[in-house]
Formats: sequence, C-alpha cells, structure tokens
Amino acid sequence: MRYVNGRLFTCDDGQPWAQALVVEGDRIGYVGSTAGAREYAPAAAEVDLGGATVLPGFVDGHAHLLMTGEAQLRAHLTDAGDLGEIQRRLRAWAKENPDAPRVLGRGWLYDAVPDGTPSRHMLDDVAPDRPVYLDANDYHSAWVNTAALAELGITSATPDPVGGRIARDPLTGEPTGHLIETAALEIVWPFLDSVRSDTDADRALAAAVDAFLTAGVTGAVDMALDEAGLAAMVRAGDLGLRVAAHWLIQRGGDALAQVRRAAELAAEHRSPWLRVTGVKFIVDGVIDGCTASMTAPYADGSNADPIWDLDALAPAVAAADAAGLQVALHAIGDQAVRIALDALEYAAGVNGPKPRRHRIEHLEYVDEADVPRLAELGVTASMQPVHADPAIRPNWAAMLGDARAERGFAWPEMTRAGARLAFGTDAPTAPHAALPNMFIAGTRRSALSPDLPALQPHLALPVAQAIIHGTADSAWACRAEAHQGRLRAGLLADFVVLDRDPFADPNTLLRTTVTSTVVGGRTPRG
Repeated sequence: MRYVNGRLFTCDDGQPWAQALVVEGDRIGYVGSTAGAREYAPAAAEVDLGGATVLPGFVDGHAHLLMTGEAQLRAHLTDAGDLGEIQRRLRAWAKENPDAPRVLGRGWLYDAVPDGTPSRHMLDDVAPDRPVYLDANDYHSAWVNTAALAELGITSATPDPVGGRIARDPLTGEPTGHLIETAALEIVWPFLDSVRSDTDADRALAAAVDAFLTAGVTGAVDMALDEAGLAAMVRAGDLGLRVAAHWLIQRGGDALAQVRRAAELAAEHRSPWLRVTGVKFIVDGVIDGCTASMTAPYADGSNADPIWDLDALAPAVAAADAAGLQVALHAIGDQAVRIALDALEYAAGVNGPKPRRHRIEHLEYVDEADVPRLAELGVTASMQPVHADPAIRPNWAAMLGDARAERGFAWPEMTRAGARLAFGTDAPTAPHAALPNMFIAGTRRSALSPDLPALQPHLALPVAQAIIHGTADSAWACRAEAHQGRLRAGLLADFVVLDRDPFADPNTLLRTTVTSTVVGGRTPRG
C-alpha cells in the first residue's frame, strides 16, 4: 500500500519530514517523496492523503489498560464540581445499571468534596443498601460507603496496611470510608478483582484498546500489570495495541519473590502485542492528597513518609536490575524522587556496568539538585502533561505552596540536564487522548477548561518536540525503538492520519482529530 501526497512528520532526525510512505506487510518499506514511493512500489494500491498530516502512532508512556477500560464503564466524576453533582451522577448510574451489584465511579476530586474529606455517609445517601466504590482521580485513594466497608470487612479494629491509611473518625475510631494509598491498592482493588468475571475483564480491556486506537495511540506501557490484567491480555491474543508491561511489586508482599515472578513473565511474554519488560514500585503517593513524600512539609505543615523507604527499596531494585528487568519507580515528591535515584544508584553499584533503561514516573516536583542525576544515571523521566492541566492544579498548588508550585512539572529542566523525556497520560487518572496531552505540553493551557489562562507558559514545549516525547522517546523508553515510534523504513507500519496540521498553531490540537489509525499496516480504526 502506498500513502502519498501527505505531510509526514517522521520523528526521525535523518529525515524529519516526508510526503509518502509504502507499507509492505506489517512494516514500512519506504519513506520519502510521492514520486519516490511510486517508483519504489509501482504496482501497490495507492491512498492519496490529500495533504493530510501523518504522525507515528503515539506510544503512551504510562497507562493502566484494564483500569482505563473499566473507567469507561463507570460513573464519570472528574468534572463533578460539588458533592451534589457527585451524588446526582451516582444515582443516575445506579438507575441505569439496576442489576449491577455495586455502584462504581471514578475520578472524584478533593476540591469537590466538603472540606476535602470524603465520608461514607455522603454515599449512604445515594445507595444505602448497595456497596459504592469510587476511585479518586489520582487512583491513590478510594471512597466507599458503609455497605462497602462491611463487604470489605473493614472495622475499627482493622490495622492500617504498610504505606497506607484507613481514615477514622477521631472520636469513635470508626472508619470514615476514605481508604488511602495501600489501603485502596491492597484491600479495595484485590477485592474488586476477585468479584470481576473474565467477561467483565475482557469487556474492559476491549473498551480500553478501542479508546486508545481511536485516539491515535498504537502502543502503551501498562504501568502496573497484575494477574487479572495479564490473564485478560493473554485471552485477547492479538490485542491490536502493542503493550509493554511493568509488573507491580506490592509493598506488603515478598518483594524478591515478586521480582522473580516478573522475570519469569518477561521470559515468557515477548509477542508483538505483549511484552513484560520490567517491574514497578510505588515509592510515594500524590501531592493532592498530601501523601507524596517531600523534603519539606506541605503548606499545612504535614508530610508523608514514603511507601518504600530506601532500606526496603534498594535490595528489591538491585534484584530486578540484576535480572535484566526495567525498573519503573512512581515518585512524585522530591523526597521520593531522591529515594528512587538512590535506589537506582545502589543497584548500579551492586551489579556493575551494564546496559540499563530504568525510569522514574511522574516527577511532579523534583529538587533542583537531583535533576542532573537523571542523566548521570541514565534514567528516563516519564511524565504526563495532562497532570499539569490548569483545571486540576488549584488543590495541587495549595497543598504544595506557591514557591514550590512554580517549579511543578518542569519538563524542560529534565531535557536540559540531558535526561530522556517520555510522555504518557497515566490513564485513567487523566484523559487517555494523545492530542489534548500534546496541547497541554505545547501551551501549558487547559484541555479540560480551555478558557483558563496558561499556567507556567515558560515551560511549554514546541509541538514537534512534544510529539517526539510522545512517540519516539516513549518507544525508546520501553525498549521498542527498533520497531515503533518513528516513520522509517524497516519499522512497524504504525501511524495516524490527522484532519488538520497542528504544527503552525498548537491551539488547533484541541480541534484536531484522528481520522485513521494504522497498526502493523492494518486499519483497525478509521
């Protein structure tokens, strides 16, 4: 197949722009001029792009596939501005799903909850007899009602898990319904996994794949794979989306045994659609909930201990490094970033020189002294422009304090220091669509509320550079640069066609849509 008369941004330094490409099987055979494509493959069927812009398929550098699919099927609460609207949407979802044993929602923001303190009684008013489970927008806490607490077996006597907290009434000691960090991760999520059927999981995965492909994403890094997600992907076989996965290492379990399990899976799963490439550690929480670990207290004087302290983290990271696994470390606060870097430095010292491609996820606030260490240790900065959307920044900035908030999400600092920068969305904690993600990167404006003024516009990136971070650099970060991320002869024929050219004006990215997504020469969408 010949694609001609286009405006192809290749993300390839040797030939940044082209007019045409030729697809041979699942690979690109030629990239260059329209005349050259016709000469290269004179008998091939031809698609006239009519001047349309073509990009490599986006590689979402940090996503959660099964959770993204489930989020498509739950009550959407991110833009619910107050408790009344949250309750209204939950009642509507419950009415639309009368046979669902539980009321499920996702995306609530602390700003929308009275005093930023969710309680079970607020949800009991919605569904007194049906358990209610709501994931926070950052997926670092869950909000449940009284029926759900009973179903989970959580009482005043239930101890807090390591690295988490069961919020309790200060007078009675009874759980309030707010389950924070590992209390959500190790209590709520495993329970919901246990009652999810294979059919439900397959439906969620299919919804996620469809959503990503429609948005022009042809590859994704699943950044917290577990047994349920793995089983669904294995059942799916040819996913239609290329997945590189990191196995989640639970803080409450035997870390070294979990690393060994990840190494076994990495050896077993190496297909074009699913590769298990590494492990993930969640070192701290989030700034919005004051659970990210900081070197100095939050504006209210509080602080948070890391979920993984260095003594526990370093030997587990070293074991993963020794096994040849990529290590990804969720670290949002500057103290957590420092712990993550120290653990990677420890692993390099223990295991000696070897090819490495480790990464730190999010890095929302990094101490200036630690930024150069990313390049020194060869660590990828894996960041998500959607988390810098001005519409969701007020609580983030209020918790952190104005002085530190000014250095939040400082992508150019990472690249100036020589670090590789990979972009993703962290869906479903944020919208999964790639083009609005690029809009925020290129403007520092809001994709959720475009009328808001730009926040930290001096940290915006040229659109071309943002797209490279979301394609070629993301592919490199998951060891896929020999196959994905650029339009170059010999690489997989994964690309997207847009309905307009966003390069002249980044503001058009919010109006730009993907008209066709091609994966391995096939067109599953468009």
